Amino acid sequence: MDGFLLKIIVCPVCYKKLLYDKENMKLFCKSDEITYHIVDDIPILIKSNM
Repeated sequence: MDGFLLKIIVCPVCYKKLLYDKENMKLFCKSDEITYHIVDDIPILIKSNM
């Protein structure tokens, strides 16, 4: 995942910073407790219940 993108990407629901889980290739919003998957280095910013 690109370091620059991690600095600017935010949750599409609450607009807060996302946490990066490198091991599981996921982004996580601590406020909303929403997980976003990363596929081929592309964050999929669609709400997921996983």
